[in-house]
Amino acid sequence: MEFERDEMFRLMTVKLSAWRSACAANLVGGKSVATKVKKPAMQAPKEGGKKDQKDMVVKEEVKAEVWEADKTPVGMKKDMSKPMLQQYHPKQVEAAWYSWWEKEQFFHANADNVLNDPTKKKFIMVIPPPNVTGALHLGHALMLAIEDAITRWRRMQGHETLWLPGCDHAGISCQSVVEKQLWKTEQKTRHDYGREKFLEKVWQWKGDYGGRIDNQFKRMGISVDWQRFAFTLDETRSKAVTEAFVRMYDKKLIYRASRLVNWSSTLSTALSDIEVEYIELAGPTALEIPGHDKS
Repeated sequence: MEFERDEMFRLMTVKLSAWRSACAANLVGGKSVATKVKKPAMQAPKEGGKKDQKDMVVKEEVKAEVWEADKTPVGMKKDMSKPMLQQYHPKQVEAAWYSWWEKEQFFHANADNVLNDPTKKKFIMVIPPPNVTGALHLGHALMLAIEDAITRWRRMQGHETLWLPGCDHAGISCQSVVEKQLWKTEQKTRHDYGREKFLEKVWQWKGDYGGRIDNQFKRMGISVDWQRFAFTLDETRSKAVTEAFVRMYDKKLIYRASRLVNWSSTLSTALSDIEVEYIELAGPTALEIPGHDKS
């Protein structure tokens, strides 16, 4: 945006260097039009050094750009032979690209390339898995933009690049959401189902509601390897967690013993210190605990 000095101090008007792309669309007579501002001609000051108070900006109506929704078939490369619109329309510009990238497997890391060529450099990064019960926010967008830039830079340098996507099952919060849903729809608890059946319910819930984050990932255009998507409750990750705990137990790094814990009467499980909300009491106080059986 350029400010013209004389006009700024005399008429207080602003000249835009690219007005056509910056003007706002107005609805006039049922048709979408845009306003184009013309700079009034400079006039000599009247007697007494005062300007005519009736000086005004002249408007003329011009047709606004019309754009059509992209019709590229899923997985096909977008046709770029058409002329580019002067205004930026995100839906029109960003459409179709990601499905083509996925089809061409531009982000897929081939392990054989590294195994068969010892000189081949590799770059591996795991995406910090967001909770499956939530949705991505501006902080995630910032993180994804930075990590995507790093990943694409390494890929351009010739590294065999793997950016591993995934979701965290969110433990307690996921369990709580699924349990509330089961109680609302079936009047049952996880104990009524048992461990295996309850895990099936969690997976079913994840399939129904957990795809929101995946769609947000794709809308961001991040270059992750979707063929290696990981969920922290899937079979591979569950086996790895079990193996890690067994090894730590064998090395006496962890043990079972009687200790004070943060017990949740509602969830019937122990919570970590970070999940606890502390209340300072001056003396003996009667408190109601959710889920606690008074009998």
